Amino acid sequence: MRHAGAFRLRAEPAGAVCWMTITLGNAVPIRAMMVALAAAALSGCSTASISTTAGNEDQLQATSPANIASLTEVVRRNPSDPQAFNMRGSVLGQGGRYDEAIADFNKAISLDPNYAQAYSNRGLVYRQTNRLDLALADYDKTLAIDANYAPAYFGRGLVHRRKGQSVQAFADFNKTIQIRPDNAEAYYNRGLLYQSQRQHQFAIDDFTTAIGLSPQRAEPLVARALSYLAINDNKSAAGDLDEAVQFDPQNAQAWASRGLAYERNGDKQRAAGSYARALNIRKDYETARQGFVRVGGQFGQSYQTF
Repeated sequence: MRHAGAFRLRAEPAGAVCWMTITLGNAVPIRAMMVALAAAALSGCSTASISTTAGNEDQLQATSPANIASLTEVVRRNPSDPQAFNMRGSVLGQGGRYDEAIADFNKAISLDPNYAQAYSNRGLVYRQTNRLDLALADYDKTLAIDANYAPAYFGRGLVHRRKGQSVQAFADFNKTIQIRPDNAEAYYNRGLLYQSQRQHQFAIDDFTTAIGLSPQRAEPLVARALSYLAINDNKSAAGDLDEAVQFDPQNAQAWASRGLAYERNGDKQRAAGSYARALNIRKDYETARQGFVRVGGQFGQSYQTF
């Protein structure tokens, strides 16, 4: 069980989201590279969603023109039903039709000013479109109506994290987990906060829980590997990254991180192969290029990856 007191914060400049400002130099190349890899994971600096292929397929079906047409017919037949507008707004939002989604949520709220879910859904669209203050206001309103609405705590935590308000984000993720202990993304995002403060054992615990709740996902495996690298458990990092690149073969960061793990383990062949795979995905990936050169990689040569 975590306690808020375990989350120790250093002073950060206003608006900072992550603890690292990266300048790659030659003095400590491997340490600098590890920091750069961590920065990529933490620049949330992203909203860090744990996605699924099946989920993507379901979303495509839900946002299909035929489904939206059906929902529009429901709205036409029930013009005074806030749930009909909220449902269509949710689907429009999933499909990236944000202005239409907001219009539907506005209508739902006008029909029922205490409709917590509509406020939270509108907050999600505001967050996705980087209107963070509006998102925060909607999440606050949601929780004023329903103090146990877990999605609003989670969404507000993501907003706080993007605004660099780490303590508030941590409290919101804690509350999300208290209400919904099966929420993998809450553990993952709280783990990123621990990681950003170099509290790597706490981060590893949270990433491990996220992996258990949402298996076969690359993101928490990569994140846990970065914390393993930070505490010099390079063998465990390599194991996580072996899995991550199989779940998401186009994840350049996972391949570059794997390169570092194998480099530290003394396996230059797999390190070079991993760095090369990262460069095949992102030709301008300077961190991977430096690692590839450092382990003696030669462009045009084939390397073992597994």
